[in-house]
Amino acid sequence: MIDARDWAIGQGITAPGKVAILGSSYGGYATLAALAFTPDAFACGVDLAGPTNLNTLLATIPPHWFPQIAQFHKRMGDPGTAEGKAMLDARSPLNAADKIAKPLLIGQGDNDPRVKQAEADQIVAAMKAKGIPVTYLLATDEGHGFQRPEDNLALFGVAEQFLGKCLGGRAEPLGDVMTRSSIKVVAGGEWIVHSSAIAAVK
Repeated sequence: MIDARDWAIGQGITAPGKVAILGSSYGGYATLAALAFTPDAFACGVDLAGPTNLNTLLATIPPHWFPQIAQFHKRMGDPGTAEGKAMLDARSPLNAADKIAKPLLIGQGDNDPRVKQAEADQIVAAMKAKGIPVTYLLATDEGHGFQRPEDNLALFGVAEQFLGKCLGGRAEPLGDVMTRSSIKVVAGGEWIVHSSAIAAVK
């Protein structure tokens, strides 16, 4: 990802300090890892349903994935061994949350069976405890990723506002999209401009 950023800067497509990172699920983990482990590489990040703690992620594997658990332990690390647990700890963005220095937007569904809401809650709590700004959107009727059109429109509308503020450039006003979605702004509403609708969020 950093190679891609450097290539884009080298090609004149963008400039240093003007590159964001955004991803969902593993891509959300990659976003969190980039901000935590390479805190100066990107101007900001948007994480949707990204794991923050690999040990708690593996501890909450849904039952229908149990046949694959040996594969996860081989690919990621076995939390049942001291070496595997230490490796998972070292690669968990939660354990380097205090290194995050750039703005972060998190989107999470509270019915996510794969990446539980606790994954988002714990990194938001760690960042708030250190006084690090974070914007946290929680959709009360979504799972692993946002499926309802109303929630998707609100999520990406907020992301546009957030990226516009981080990177500069245009951003369309949110209008009433937040009031038609199930999204609650749990933290960091100040990073969302044109946000008069936020006060009406349930």
